[in-house]
Amino acid sequence: MPTLLQRLSSLLRPAASRDARPSAAPAATALLVFDQTGDVIRAERRLRDAGFTVEVKGPPPQLQTGCDMVIAFPLLRQAAVLECLRQGGQEPRQVAVVTDELLEPVSLCQVKRLDRWLMVRAANMKITVDTRDGRIVNISGGGCPDVPWLAHKLCGCKLETAVEPLRLGQTLCCYSLQKAFEEARRQLACGA
Repeated sequence: MPTLLQRLSSLLRPAASRDARPSAAPAATALLVFDQTGDVIRAERRLRDAGFTVEVKGPPPQLQTGCDMVIAFPLLRQAAVLECLRQGGQEPRQVAVVTDELLEPVSLCQVKRLDRWLMVRAANMKITVDTRDGRIVNISGGGCPDVPWLAHKLCGCKLETAVEPLRLGQTLCCYSLQKAFEEARRQLACGA
């Protein structure tokens, strides 16, 4: 009969070490590397519209080209992804396979909770939301000329009903703000 200490120890151990069954290997990931941010934005839109599951991430140091984003997708879909892009007249600079932790892309979004405020940063743009009522209280960052206008249009609006930033503009700042906006919505839906 196990002692109380042994039972507690087994409950606190990670599930993987408690379970003797082998787990399935994680799906291999590939990264599309582009020279220009605009190419990433167009490729992401094209691939999502075609039904591909893709994520825009920050590139690992080995793949930085001056563009601060890469597109991650399941390696098994590489041929179809590249064909979809070719049909749209796009060609990535490189396709890299994530073979180890050093090539792992980083999340574009960083989340910070400050008392009752939730701040989400994506690339160079930040959105801050009052978690009590879901209102956007600040938009900042960037360097694009439309940032003050975006702040004017979005501050004071409830996050759940606000117009999405990419409906208001097409700059890199709008794109980055859209990513922060989506993550803030996800965080609030999860009870942040």
